[in-house]
This record gives sequence, C-alpha cells and structure tokens, in this order.
Amino acid sequence: MKTTTTAPDYRGYRFPPEIISHALWLYFRFSLSFRDVEELLAQRGIVVTYETVRQWCLKFGQTYANELQRRRPRYGDKWHLDEVYLKINGKTHYLWRAVDQDGNVLDILVQSRRNKHAAKRFFRKLLKRLQYVPRVIITDKLKSYGAAKREILPGVEHRQHKGLNNRAENSHQPTRLQGIPWRLHSNYYMSHFHGLWPVHTSEQ
Repeated sequence: MKTTTTAPDYRGYRFPPEIISHALWLYFRFSLSFRDVEELLAQRGIVVTYETVRQWCLKFGQTYANELQRRRPRYGDKWHLDEVYLKINGKTHYLWRAVDQDGNVLDILVQSRRNKHAAKRFFRKLLKRLQYVPRVIITDKLKSYGAAKREILPGVEHRQHKGLNNRAENSHQPTRLQGIPWRLHSNYYMSHFHGLWPVHTSEQ
C-alpha cells in the first residue's frame, strides 16, 4: 500500500527547519525523552523547552513515519505475531506486534485483552493496512490466534511453536527495555507513529 508523503510545513515557527528536524531526529532515532532533547540542544546553544519539542513531535512525527515507510522494501509474506504485557496507569495492557521474515515491523496495537476478539481485531488491522494476505503466520501457542485465524484468515498456513516465533519476541525487546509504566499518551504514539521504532518512554 502506497503511503503519501508531504514535505513538513515549517512556516510560522520561530526556529529554522534544520533545528526542528534535528530535534525530531534525536528524539525518534535514540529513544530520548523530551527533556533529554532539550538538554542536548541547550549544550549546542539552542534554548528550547521540552514542551516545544513535544509539540514538534506531535506536529511532524507522522510525516517522519510516512517517509520511513515509503523507503522500506516490500513486506514479506510470512508474518510473525506476538504480544507482551505493559502497565499503563497501573493497568495491564497488551502490545500486539507483527513483523515479517525480514524483521520489518508490520503493525502494532495496544489492547486490554489477549482473547479471540483482540486477536481478530489485530488481524483486521493488519489486513486493512497492508492490503494483502500472508502466506504463513507464525505465533506462539496462545489459543486466541488459532481461533481468530480460522475466521479471518482461513486459507493461510498457521505454525504455532514457541521457538519459531523468536523474531516477533525479539522485536519486543526495545519496549521491554525502555521503561514501564507508560502514560496514556504512549498509546497515541504507538497507534499513529508505528513507522517509528523503538517506541519512546513518556515524560516522567
């Protein structure tokens, strides 16, 4: 599926495009907090608040995600799916994640359940975004995958084995390492900027 990319419109901003772009690059490339970016810019003589950096990310983050997606190669026909639990505001949620055989992130979705309904919702989201049906899906032995697959992807081969799904599980490592609990606005970044990975920790 082709992603439309438009150039960022920096008109009306006090800082030049080079500084805004550099701040965004620091934040998304190195998984920094907004305050970290503020401090790094200050060391270079650029006085900008972390709130301004946050606003830049909200305004231009999707454009960066679209550009990354546009540059990516065609996704593979073998999908590895897995889920990992997160604490958001003290409540347990599950980050559903899919990657192809080359390690490209296909999509992510945060849900409060990991039952059949949640698996079906994730399958539908993948199909809607990617606009093609995989040849094979590989998951762990969570029964929700099999139940959802029989309804949503009945003609697709399904391999269930813990060892086969290391690629998807390894793709969760940045999430596990970057600090939990997450605040609710982390959902916004994951759902809208899935082309930018690793996902970032929230401001503390």
